[in-house]
Amino acid sequence: MTQKDRVKQPRLQFDYDKIPPKPATEPPLPTSDAAQNHVPNPYINSNITHEKIAAIRAKATNPTKPNVDYSQSSDTYPSSFPHFVRGRDSVREYITKLFTSRIAIYDGAMGTMIQNYAKRNRLEEEEYRGDRFVDWKCNTKGNNDQLSITQPHIIQGIYRQYLEEGGSDLIGTNTFSSTTIAMADYEMEDYVYELNYEGARLAREVCDEVTAKDPTKPRFVVGAMGPTNRTGSISPSVEDPSARNVTFDELVEAYFEQIVGLMDGGADILMVETIFDTLNAKAALYAVGEYLEFTGLDIPVFVSGTLVDQSGRTLSGQTGEAFYASIRHAKPMCVGLNCALGAKHMTPFVEKLANCVECFLHVYSNAGLPNAMGGYDDTPEDMANENKVFFENGWLNMVGGCCGSTPPHIKAIREMSESYKPRKLPDVGRPKMWLSGLEDLVVEDVHNHLGLPFLNVGERCNISGSLRFKKLMMSGDYATAMDIAKKQVEDGAHVLDINVDDGMLDGLAAMQKFVKIAITEPEVSKVPFMLDASKFEIVMAGLKWCQGKPIINSISLKVGEELFKEQATLLKKHGAAVVVMAFDEEGQAATEEDKVRICKRSYDILVNEVKFPPEDIVFDPNVLTIGTGMEEHADYGVDFINATKKIKEICPYVKISGGISNLSFGFRGVMKIRESIHSVFLQHAILESGMDVGIVNAHEMLHISELEADIKVACENLVFNKSEDATDVMLALTKREKDRKEALKNGGGAAEVKQTSWRDLDVTKRLEHALINGISQYIDKDVEEARQQAEKPLHIIEGPLMDGMNIIGDLFGAGKMFLPQVIKSARVMKKAVAYLIPFMEEEKRQKMIDEGKDPNEFDENDDSNYAGKVLMATVKGDVHDIGKNIVAVVLGCNNYKVYDIGVMCSCELILEKAKEYNVDVIGLSGLITPSLDEMVVVAKEMSKAGYKQPLLIGGATTSKMHTAVKISPNFFTIEHPVIHVLDASRSVTVVQSLLSANKEDYVTDIQEEYDEMREDYYAGLEDRYFLTYDQAKEQKLTIDFDATPPAPAPNSLGVTVIDNVSLEDIVPYIDWNPFFQTWELRGRYPNRGYPKIFNDEAVGGEAKKLFDDAQKLMKEIIANKSMNLKGVVGLFPANRTDEGEDVMIYATEEDREAGKVLDTFCMLRQQAEKESEDPYLSQSDFIAPAGYKDHLGMFAVSCFGCDALVEKYESEHDDYNKIMSQALADRFVEAFAEYLHRVIRTDMWGYAKDESLSEEDLLKIKYDGIRPAPGYPSQPDHTEKTTMWNVIKAQELAGIELSESLSMMPAASVSALVFAHPESSYFAVGQIGKDQVESYAGRKKMDLPLCERWLSPILNYERD
Repeated sequence: MTQKDRVKQPRLQFDYDKIPPKPATEPPLPTSDAAQNHVPNPYINSNITHEKIAAIRAKATNPTKPNVDYSQSSDTYPSSFPHFVRGRDSVREYITKLFTSRIAIYDGAMGTMIQNYAKRNRLEEEEYRGDRFVDWKCNTKGNNDQLSITQPHIIQGIYRQYLEEGGSDLIGTNTFSSTTIAMADYEMEDYVYELNYEGARLAREVCDEVTAKDPTKPRFVVGAMGPTNRTGSISPSVEDPSARNVTFDELVEAYFEQIVGLMDGGADILMVETIFDTLNAKAALYAVGEYLEFTGLDIPVFVSGTLVDQSGRTLSGQTGEAFYASIRHAKPMCVGLNCALGAKHMTPFVEKLANCVECFLHVYSNAGLPNAMGGYDDTPEDMANENKVFFENGWLNMVGGCCGSTPPHIKAIREMSESYKPRKLPDVGRPKMWLSGLEDLVVEDVHNHLGLPFLNVGERCNISGSLRFKKLMMSGDYATAMDIAKKQVEDGAHVLDINVDDGMLDGLAAMQKFVKIAITEPEVSKVPFMLDASKFEIVMAGLKWCQGKPIINSISLKVGEELFKEQATLLKKHGAAVVVMAFDEEGQAATEEDKVRICKRSYDILVNEVKFPPEDIVFDPNVLTIGTGMEEHADYGVDFINATKKIKEICPYVKISGGISNLSFGFRGVMKIRESIHSVFLQHAILESGMDVGIVNAHEMLHISELEADIKVACENLVFNKSEDATDVMLALTKREKDRKEALKNGGGAAEVKQTSWRDLDVTKRLEHALINGISQYIDKDVEEARQQAEKPLHIIEGPLMDGMNIIGDLFGAGKMFLPQVIKSARVMKKAVAYLIPFMEEEKRQKMIDEGKDPNEFDENDDSNYAGKVLMATVKGDVHDIGKNIVAVVLGCNNYKVYDIGVMCSCELILEKAKEYNVDVIGLSGLITPSLDEMVVVAKEMSKAGYKQPLLIGGATTSKMHTAVKISPNFFTIEHPVIHVLDASRSVTVVQSLLSANKEDYVTDIQEEYDEMREDYYAGLEDRYFLTYDQAKEQKLTIDFDATPPAPAPNSLGVTVIDNVSLEDIVPYIDWNPFFQTWELRGRYPNRGYPKIFNDEAVGGEAKKLFDDAQKLMKEIIANKSMNLKGVVGLFPANRTDEGEDVMIYATEEDREAGKVLDTFCMLRQQAEKESEDPYLSQSDFIAPAGYKDHLGMFAVSCFGCDALVEKYESEHDDYNKIMSQALADRFVEAFAEYLHRVIRTDMWGYAKDESLSEEDLLKIKYDGIRPAPGYPSQPDHTEKTTMWNVIKAQELAGIELSESLSMMPAASVSALVFAHPESSYFAVGQIGKDQVESYAGRKKMDLPLCERWLSPILNYERD
């Protein structure tokens, strides 16, 4: 019978299971007396004198002693709802009435409003510091929480806007980052109390002011507690997945201080928000619990999680349901989601929470997803409409806005919500044990792989349950131990038991390390953990690293009632379930009577005194060994089964567990017998007595139907002590099974059937599979096999390993992998690379010997051991570093040396460290929108300082579009591009490409993409800003012609006819890339250009065939002389006009001296506002003014004979060779132009007579000077060709005509102006304004309408 064929057996029902659910009147209450009885908060905080709170107040930095009392006279407002008076009324009762009568309104984004304020008002470093911090030791711009102290009017103004315009019922305080952990980046840890106090006090004042205007709508202050900029569940270290940069206790301490400040400032409610790592949230809630315990107050708590992408998981990998299961022990009054996503992207995840959350539910989404510029595009109407689905489905009790939302957004959402009823609290049914790892698990709903209503707890990560695991733990091989854990889950364990008890092992350290590593392994940590130890401090240490809800194994009364209650209370605060052993002060319970007695006593203490949730109690009444031959042991099995049912009857909602392997310990060595005994025992204990949980090896478990008949009978007799010879019979069966095994070992029995596996794939695919699935077990073996087949070890990294990483990037981008999986894969990559490094080093050593060098002089610490060096920094004003840390991990795992210089990094520090470390690549990270501006600053400064390293841009608020439009123009070149990196999984591919031989092709691809994106962006920008023509001229390029004088006078002034160049001469100058574009063939990186296009999988074959045909026809054309080349060159003295906008040319130097102008070339200037500080260019800027002897060149060239060939092939109906002839003529004339430009530079003009560039470098424009064509982007006016034709007599001397529309004939013709100055460059004029067009028409002496017609493609206005 297969697993899927097995019918799920019904769970045994007890009386309490049959009680029908009843309607809920309020969310689940905390167990404190104040909460249970709805005792109003007196708001007299001066009466709170607990020593820990007093110590925090004593070190406060407030300039004057703060007022901490906010009680109101009981007759301030009427006593009936909807009025509210502090000290008289319960906040909990009021919120319950509010949230059940209508959808309450929260506020919107504080950061967005501060940014909006800064757009209209000055808000720079000086304003952030204010008078209070004028001499502060570091920059504080970006520390928005600080504005509560230095610019309180700004913060109060924002509060007021949300209350009055938005109509918010509750507003969050400006304290998102006001913890010692986050404030360390500004060196303001000492000011945390004051920051929280002021943030809350300002809100309190405005709420009271607005409430006084309409007392029927009281406004409440929600103390906002952000996630900090550190995470308890993710390692920041490349080398060590167990490393953390913050501990649970440090988080608790930081949050507690924040809570004291918020409550002293007048907060009504506490909100733990934007939680991307549930362990941080658990620490915050623990701190809240401590505060409530110390003060005896009832303060409602809200919790808001953040699902980072469409995978529906937090950054640390939890699903929304698992997140709720992990924090529900704190009895939050309202739970929901905020940030990261827009409302429409949150919909499926909100629905899931609405189906499971027992308390009120909220959402405050972003105003859509961030746009390319880091802003948010949803209008108030958009955002209201996207939230509508929540209201229509009755999912919410409170709604607000996060990033990008403003008071108008909140107003629109409020108005939309008014037509809908709030979410109804779900009915209250029997409580259930709700555990969580990365995914949630309701124990009462579980069936195991055998169809039994039973929770399998995997036993193999237990030192006493697995000899192999013990050896791994003793040797410190945690990586392989993780493979055991993963196998347990694969084999059917719902929960993973972790036990590292051994006298020779530091249990405290081992438990913490194992849990911290396991948390980072998604295939392990997706299930809840059972932390198992004989010492309570060991399980507590492990508990503090679990973001989910685990089971603690165990506590018991053997330590005495007082310590038992202390331990249980501590576990309750952490939200853990607990195994309670049937031990008391007298010892272990062995009989049915003792088992029931001890468990009932424990239950009463836990439920009635500790207020421990009964559904989270797991009793272990001690599974003891049977079949020992001792009469007193014979009833152990039946006693356990009978006790189980009795305990379940008298202790409602508890679970019963046991270590099943103990039962058959006397038959160890014969697994079939042991598992048969277990099968019979569990069948009865589960289905007839209600046993719920057991520590088992799921892979070995047998279904009752799989037992051989005689063994089944023997097991029944043994378990239930039915016969005196039960043990003897079982021993005989055990011997029989041993004999069978021995016979099989010696060659008897059936042939083994080989199961197909990924291990049967070829080594390349095995490596990819191991990477994608994070399997490290076989990596060394597979890498060695691949090495034997590869030419070089490096080829393995660049081949199958990188292929695997690319697939991971695609899966992550599609939401099919989540962050912990990516990190795990990166660590497998690191192991593979580490294996290859010695071979690469040996290869390097051998190369040195071959080159005659002494390898012993080689520095083992030399950076050449690495694939490259990367500097990583979070930019100034931003304290977020989790994403950056992940990138560092992934790069480090791929053998890149990463210099992570931290957060809040000034531009100066970044550039200083980049130079000090001599890095190959610089990476900038940022999460908040102001970071985008700082990245632009860094790019500008890198350009000014002459840095050559590629610049990588990453972080949640960054985008490819913003990088292309705002950052790239300030720094991007082929040598040092600016590239947006989508996520950590892509970073390796990008860096590898930048440091490879294919860099130029890769960067060219990026450059073309970014150019197109910029064009599309500006084309679609309705309100793009343009400088006036006068402003543009003021910001023109100013060349210092004294420092870099004009090129020397040409050797051949005047006009020269070129008619002696053969086709053979210009063939080496042909650029074949446009040829393939003509035929619409385009290779993909790294095979995008000629000749690499021939290797492209998609078009390579066709491209090679086409190229071969072209070579054949080209040889025919050259041999038959059916095409020929001719052109004309002009070189003339030139100066720009006094106004600086046009260029005058002279026939001779004498004419220049006499002021006799031969003709004037009119130029156009850029006017569209730039994202960079670059000048607004015109071609006239490249020519020196009067007083300097500058010159301007020009030429027109053609390929003749193509028309005759075209006619020939048309007559033969040979369209293929017709198009091929035209394509070749086009390549010939372009090559002629390149050839001629070189002749001009080296001979006719001679300003670069020593130039010795290869044809390849010529095509890459690695020479001084440019040759822009009239009608092209640098001078998009085709009428300027007429000036050139008049000057060089192109038609008369070369036979090149201009059509009525100013197209050149023959079609295979090229013309250009030639500028020699080294600072001349290609550019695009772009759109221009009417003021320039009017000036231009006047200078050309052309009617304005006619001029506008010729320039219509580039006008930024509609012509009449």
